[in-house]
Amino acid sequence: MGIDIHGLNFLRYTKKKKPLGDTITIGRQALNVIGPMVKELVGIKPSYKSHAYCEELLIDYFGATRVESVDNSDYEKATHIHNMNEPLPKGLCEKFDTVIDGGCLEHVFNAPQALKNCSLFCKPGGQILHILPANNFCGHGFWQFSPELFFSLYSKANGYNETEVFLAELSDTRRWFQVTQPTNGERVNVSSSTALYVLVRTVLQRTDFSHSDVQQSDYRYEWDKTRSCEPKPPAGRTGFKQKLREMPSVYEWLSPVYRLYSNSRRLDDRNPGLTMIRLKSCI
Repeated sequence: MGIDIHGLNFLRYTKKKKPLGDTITIGRQALNVIGPMVKELVGIKPSYKSHAYCEELLIDYFGATRVESVDNSDYEKATHIHNMNEPLPKGLCEKFDTVIDGGCLEHVFNAPQALKNCSLFCKPGGQILHILPANNFCGHGFWQFSPELFFSLYSKANGYNETEVFLAELSDTRRWFQVTQPTNGERVNVSSSTALYVLVRTVLQRTDFSHSDVQQSDYRYEWDKTRSCEPKPPAGRTGFKQKLREMPSVYEWLSPVYRLYSNSRRLDDRNPGLTMIRLKSCI
């Protein structure tokens, strides 16, 4: 677990929203960026070794007033020892302005409870940051995470606001892709031949948040249509894949070739659910 260049840039991005304040990291986070690169990105040269922990940098540059950590073991001298598979003790609830999950929840079996714990740590108005594996991390941990999960979980109805989701290619530190929230029964499917992070920021609005009604938006859309007295027209699809669908015999012949092509490329903004962002323009 550690903050790499993508994680450091995500912290730079969130700094423009608000300072970190009282902060807790899920797992004690190492700083996996060499000193000269830290200086180039944040303008200060760290006085510690490149693989030291992140607390000093978060205080020196990102507006953290204190930094604590939680882990299942004391092997890295975390501040609090707690199994994130289990409910959070009341003494740790509503204590922090920022919760940083810099690549930990993929290693926790009970992901729903771990996500709930992240919110329980937060004061109302506090922010939750996730930097987690998406595509092509099979074997790294128990889980890989889809953008749809965070849009469905961190909704206004559930007690959250300002939710933003980005995808980042592990090997491309110059740009991210902002994910559009799925609507009208359409999924934002993303295929890539490269390893992807999903970067998430949300703000907890209230202590009575809910995780009890988290559903994929396209299924919810279909259920709502069947309950409605008025039929709703299907959402229009565009693009090469839809044109193939309109020609069944051609689609059956060409779809394996199309899948091979779409699954063996890097991210780009041909996917209508992604908007490319150059990091120099936003941080």
